[in-house]
Amino acid sequence: MRNGFASAMRKVKRGDLPLSGLVSEQSVQQACSEVGYRSQASLYTPITTVLTFLAQLLNADGSCQQAVDGLIAERVAGGKRRCSADTSSYCKARSRLSEEVFWQLARQSGQQIEQDAEDGWLWLGHRVRVADGSTLQIADTPKNRKEYPLQKNLKPGLHYPVVRVLVVFSLAVGTVLEAAIRPYQGKGTGETAMLREMADLFQPGDVLLADRYFSGYWDVAFWIARGVHVVVRNSASRKSDFRRGQRLGKDDHLIRWKKTVLPDWMDKQAAKEIPSTLEIREIRVVVRVPGFRTRHVIVVTTLKDAKAYPKAEFAKLYRRRWQAELQLRSLKTHMGMEKLRCKSPEMVRKEFASYLLAYNCIRRVGAEAARKQGLDPHEISFKNTKQAITEFFPRFHQSNLAAWIEGLLQTVASIIVANRPDRIEPYTCKTRPKNFKPPKDTRANYKSRKRKRS
Repeated sequence: MRNGFASAMRKVKRGDLPLSGLVSEQSVQQACSEVGYRSQASLYTPITTVLTFLAQLLNADGSCQQAVDGLIAERVAGGKRRCSADTSSYCKARSRLSEEVFWQLARQSGQQIEQDAEDGWLWLGHRVRVADGSTLQIADTPKNRKEYPLQKNLKPGLHYPVVRVLVVFSLAVGTVLEAAIRPYQGKGTGETAMLREMADLFQPGDVLLADRYFSGYWDVAFWIARGVHVVVRNSASRKSDFRRGQRLGKDDHLIRWKKTVLPDWMDKQAAKEIPSTLEIREIRVVVRVPGFRTRHVIVVTTLKDAKAYPKAEFAKLYRRRWQAELQLRSLKTHMGMEKLRCKSPEMVRKEFASYLLAYNCIRRVGAEAARKQGLDPHEISFKNTKQAITEFFPRFHQSNLAAWIEGLLQTVASIIVANRPDRIEPYTCKTRPKNFKPPKDTRANYKSRKRKRS
């Protein structure tokens, strides 16, 4: 980031697609080279295909036709020859482009922004990675149902398949560092299993911040063996007694966890190297919200030095775990990722990775605005950043680059979100859904019966 934002914008020309510059041709070529993908296309080159796909996802309509129409408009505005409005060439180019290219771009974009983060954005000098999971709907097609089966008792054609996703965010800058998409049910589809597959993302000294689902004995031992620190909420089934263990302060002590039953995913040989007990620090965090009953949250961590890591810092850190919920909301609601529209499993994964890439591009602009204004990235409104990009990029002028960048970053930094670490309101919906009856048969069968009657 630093000075990279201005240099990236200098490469953009009038008539380029939205997010041009934030996704460079060099990065796309490098990703293609790493996976061995080559293209001889003259119009839908890899960079044009990626940028058109991103523009499609950012658009409220989200159709292939509007994406192609947007490409035509940008080419005409840039003085280039008008291309065909037929969507088949674009769809074929999108299908040909290797799935791993999209994943590489999504990962590299998020990790690069974190590497360029200001030192003051880190937590006590540590990189903190927040893991959180959710579910998404995908298009109801035979191909999708084969790889991502419907849940039990649901009929094809009447319901949408559901996939489970796990996303690892950078706490410092809010970008997606890694993600996984799996069937909703089955072996290896749990959030802890998906996170273990991402172990290479974590370096010794990093901090994993997660909810109580990741607080099992073997999960914590897995990360300790890799030199990764853990900060999680204590399991509801594990009782806390601050009268026991080594006292470090009020509601702060060291205790011993005993080894539990060996899980199926743990290799028996590797399990022998895991100690029979783990020394864990346990902290009671008090959450006081005016007008509401005081809540007590038990946080457990492998960071045991009370002087280097005061209890108050853990209270602030764990309360910031709510940022992961807000970032998932930004992805699903503000980006429109609640339902993936592609009709084959490979394209579903490409669409998911492309959403992550577009999200990271928006976060990059937000991080640059925060750096210029002396703010933390989480203080910048994601929705306002997306809105500003949508309005500013079509009006890009190379001749007045400095003023354009200054106006964009000032607009992004003008909306500061409130500090909201503790959720007190329930999940509710003010707008009721329309009272349509649920389908009892597929649309094709319904039409067939109507034709026979007529």
